[in-house]
Amino acid sequence: MGSILQIQGLKVFYGVHEAVCGVDMDIQEGSITAIIGSNGAGKTTIIKAISGAVKHEGTILCRGVPLPPRENRVVRQGIVQVPEGRKIFAGLTVEENLRTGAYTVRGRREIDRLLQEQYEMFPRLRERRQQDAGTLSGGEQQMLAICRGLMAKPKILMLDEPSLGLAPVVVNDVFRNIRRIRDEGITVILVEQNAKKSLGICDYAYVIETGRVVMSGTGEEMLQNPEVAAAYLGSSRK
Repeated sequence: MGSILQIQGLKVFYGVHEAVCGVDMDIQEGSITAIIGSNGAGKTTIIKAISGAVKHEGTILCRGVPLPPRENRVVRQGIVQVPEGRKIFAGLTVEENLRTGAYTVRGRREIDRLLQEQYEMFPRLRERRQQDAGTLSGGEQQMLAICRGLMAKPKILMLDEPSLGLAPVVVNDVFRNIRRIRDEGITVILVEQNAKKSLGICDYAYVIETGRVVMSGTGEEMLQNPEVAAAYLGSSRK
């Protein structure tokens, strides 16, 4: 399908500290692109720059057009970030949480259609649609956070540590559904410390160290790379 997002010379500073140091990436439409690296490497900062949450230098183009610098306008361009820690709204029901994700969508009929899509993908959420979202399990909250992002009809869905804190069997469900989202035609950018799982499902991967891309290739190439294996795969969560 070709490139949907081009990142050229991306730099992000926190005060005098350069957190991202001239990163270049090319995200292919309809793919899963994994960004792996250790804590503090700059992975989350990269997707925050894409989403407009942090100021940056360099160029970020979506289908050749520069992205606006404000978060709400980036979402309206079809680029949605699901943040680390899920950040669902406790005190609201599952369905109310989902509806908050559709704030850029016009028309009640379209919102209702999107709701049904989420319930079909995650039947457990349909069963709990009137339940306080704060009472869901960690895995159910993660599914809710992903579906809330999908309610905005994204072209690109950015997932930040979606498996963090989840039991292994739930992690498998999350990664299986990330593949399903890609298969629906949505481009996925996946930031994960679970390198083994990420590389196992992604089409392409970038390895980030101290704010720089030090390696890139297909998921299979990265799984077979001895440097990646030594640095990231031996300690990956199973």
